[in-house]
Amino acid sequence: MIDKSSLAYQALPMPDRRDYSDEDMHSRAEAFYEDVRARHTIRQFSDRPVDRTVIETCVRAAGTAPSGANQQPWHFVAIRNPVLKRKIREAAEEEERKFYDGGAGDAWIKALEPIGTNADKPHLEIAPWLIVIFAQRWGTYDDGSRYKHYYVPESVGIATGVLITALHHAGLSTLTHTPNPMKFLNDILDRPEAEKPVMILAVGHPAEDATVPAAAKIKKPLGEILSVFDVED
Repeated sequence: MIDKSSLAYQALPMPDRRDYSDEDMHSRAEAFYEDVRARHTIRQFSDRPVDRTVIETCVRAAGTAPSGANQQPWHFVAIRNPVLKRKIREAAEEEERKFYDGGAGDAWIKALEPIGTNADKPHLEIAPWLIVIFAQRWGTYDDGSRYKHYYVPESVGIATGVLITALHHAGLSTLTHTPNPMKFLNDILDRPEAEKPVMILAVGHPAEDATVPAAAKIKKPLGEILSVFDVED
């Protein structure tokens, strides 16, 4: 909760300033690209345990993400408990069956064909951790009154990207899962009305026989995702 009396602007000298040479910047950018391009979304997980502190540190990294008015409108629920994972799988598969049995429409199902998905989600139990990401639609002051959160989807999306990258950097694989609707997650995890579940992230090590869809490795070239207006343009 936020103390209303603390809502005042205060400027601080910029901490953690970096001053790399142009050569170092090029080198670091290339090294990061080479690392992140090795990230793969998988569906076959090993049951090899992952230490809780690794998950906590990666979520702490996600919590550093920028957000609208610095309101940090997110909450992460990390689940290793097998009973809860089973409940989440059962509820998610119920929604997925509706999706694949006509709820999605033909065009959507056709678009998913190259990815090879279906209504069965065993990874929700096999992966050692699930992280459910909630978006907080409003906050609460210390006196109990509400205040609106701004740019919630954008802020939560940025934090989720940081989390996925942090988990990859730690040597883990992930799978994003978004059953619709997801209100069952509030009930299972006892989260408040203010929070809207936006994603289940399965986290762990890949199984020995893990595969990735060939289509998933086709990435748009730079010319299709970047437009540049340089000084001479």
